[in-house]
Amino acid sequence: MADRTPHADTQRMARNTLILMIAFGTAKAISLAQTFIIASVFGVGDEWDAFVTANRIPEQIVLLIGGGALSYAFIPIFSGLLARDERAAGWRLASAVINTVFVVTLALSALGFLFAPWLVEHVVAPGFAADKVAQTVTLMRILLISTLVFSVSGIFQGILHSHNHFLLPALAPILFDVGILFGVIFLIGPLGVYGIAWGAVLGSLLHLGVQVPGLLRYRMRWLPRLGWRDPALRRVITLMIPRVAGLGVVAFNTLVFNNIASRMGSGAVSAFDWGYRLMNIPETLIGSAMGFVVFPTLAAFSALGDDARKRGAMSGALRFILIATIPAAVGLVLIGRPLISLLERGAFDAEDSALVYGALQFFAFGLIFQSLHEVVARSFYADKDTVTPLWIAVIAAVANVLIVGGLYLGFVSDFDGTTRAVFGEWGTAYAAGDYEAALGVLAGGATQLNEQLAGATGVGGLAIGYSATFLIELALLLIILRRRWGSVDGRHLALTAARTVVAAIVMGAAVLGADAVFGALGWHEAGVALTGLRVLGLAGVGAVTFVIAGVLLGLREIRTLPAMVLRRGQP
Repeated sequence: MADRTPHADTQRMARNTLILMIAFGTAKAISLAQTFIIASVFGVGDEWDAFVTANRIPEQIVLLIGGGALSYAFIPIFSGLLARDERAAGWRLASAVINTVFVVTLALSALGFLFAPWLVEHVVAPGFAADKVAQTVTLMRILLISTLVFSVSGIFQGILHSHNHFLLPALAPILFDVGILFGVIFLIGPLGVYGIAWGAVLGSLLHLGVQVPGLLRYRMRWLPRLGWRDPALRRVITLMIPRVAGLGVVAFNTLVFNNIASRMGSGAVSAFDWGYRLMNIPETLIGSAMGFVVFPTLAAFSALGDDARKRGAMSGALRFILIATIPAAVGLVLIGRPLISLLERGAFDAEDSALVYGALQFFAFGLIFQSLHEVVARSFYADKDTVTPLWIAVIAAVANVLIVGGLYLGFVSDFDGTTRAVFGEWGTAYAAGDYEAALGVLAGGATQLNEQLAGATGVGGLAIGYSATFLIELALLLIILRRRWGSVDGRHLALTAARTVVAAIVMGAAVLGADAVFGALGWHEAGVALTGLRVLGLAGVGAVTFVIAGVLLGLREIRTLPAMVLRRGQP
C-alpha cells in the first residue's frame, strides 16, 4: 500500500464505495419491499411495536460484541499484521477472536433468553400490556438465535474488509434482507409477526454463508483455540472495552427512547422506528458505505505512520458525505409526507402519518451528523484510540439531556423543578462521595427530562435527542482530531459544506415549485401510482437541480467522482 499514489487511493476508495452503495441500495430496495408489506399488514400498532421492541436487546448484543465494537478493535490490529506481512499471526488472532466472541455472545444470548420477561417488563417496554409483553418475549427469544450467527459473521466482514475485499461483505446485508423478505411473503400468513422473526434468523445464516468463499480465497486458517494468552488478542480486547462502553451509552439512549415511547400509547414505538428506517436508507448508502471503505485504509496508513495520506483519505471521505447527505436531508423533509403515504398505502390514519413524519423530519436533520460521525470516529479507531470516543460519547449524552431540556425551558411547566431536583440530588450524592448514586441520579434525570420532551413534542422530540447526540459528538471529535493531527483540512471541508448548502437551497426551491405543479394537477390526494410518480418526479427534479447548482458553484467532486469510478487502471 505504501507505494500507491494518493490519486490511486482515492480512485480505489471511490470504486469500493460505489460497490457498497450499489449493494446497500439493492438491500434497501428489498427492505422497502418488506416495508410495504409489513406496513400494510401491521401498520402503526401493537404487533409491530412488539417486534421493534423485541429486537432491541438482540441488536444491542450484536452491536456491542459481535459487530460494531469488535470491528473497530479488530481491523486496526489485523490490518497492521497484514501490512507487515505477518499472515500466520493474523490468522491466529482471527481464530482467537472468532472463538472468544462466539462464547461471550452465547452466554449473553442465554441470559437474554432466560430473563426476557423481566427485560421487557422493566427495561425495554414497561408501558406494554401483559399480552403485548408475552408476544414481545417470544419474539425476542427467536431473534436471539440470529445474534449467535452475527457474532461470527461480523468478524468475517472485518477479515474481508482488512483485505480491501468489499463485494461479498456488501452482498451479506442483501441476503439478510432476502431472508426477512422470505419471512414476510411466506411466513406471515401461517405465523403472523413471528414469521418475520424466523425470516431474520434465515437471513443471518445467509449473511454468514455468502462470505465463506471470500475467506477460502484468502486461505483463512481457523484454529480451535481461545488464545487468551495471545498478546494480539489482549490488545484487541483492550481496544474493544472502551468502544463497548461507548456503544453502551448509545444502547442506553436507545433503550431509554424505547422505554419512553412505550408509555406514549399504541403506535409510538412503531412511529419512531418507521421514521428511523426511512432516514437509515440514505445513511446506510452514504455514511456506512464510506465508513466501511475508508476504515481499513485509515488503519493501514496509521500502522505505516503515513499521516499525510491518512488526513487526505479522511478529508475526501467527509467531503463526499457532505455533498451527498445535505441534499438528502433536505429531500427527506420536503418529500417525507408523500413518501410515508407511499410506504403505508392507506394503512396509517392521519394521526399515524403525523407521528411518523414528526420523527422523520428530525431524523433527517441528524442524517448529516450521523454519516460524518461514521468516518470521524473511525479515524480515532484507526489510530488505536478507543478511549477518546468513549469520553466524548459520555459528554454528548449528558449535554444532550441539558440541551433537550433547555430547548423546552418555558414550554414545559415542570422542567425547572425537575432540573433543580435532579442537580440537587446529584450534588448531595457527589459531595458524600457516593459516585454510583450520583450517576444513577443523572440517569434518572435523563429519563424524566426525555419524558417531558416527549410530552411536549411527541415522537419527534425523541428524534431531536437522537440527532443532537451525533452533532455534539462530531463537533468534539473534530476539535480533538484537529489538535492531534495538526489539520483536518477544515478550510476545504467548510467550503464544500457552504457550497453544498447553497446548492441544496436551490434544489429545495425547485422541488417546492415542482410539487406546487403536481398539486395543481391534483396529484396530492391521488392514489398509489400517482403518489409514486410524484415522489420519483420530485426526487428527479431535486437531483438534477442539485447537480447543476453544485457544478455552477464549483463543487469539483461532482465532476471528478464519476471519472474516478469509471477510469481504468490500477486500483
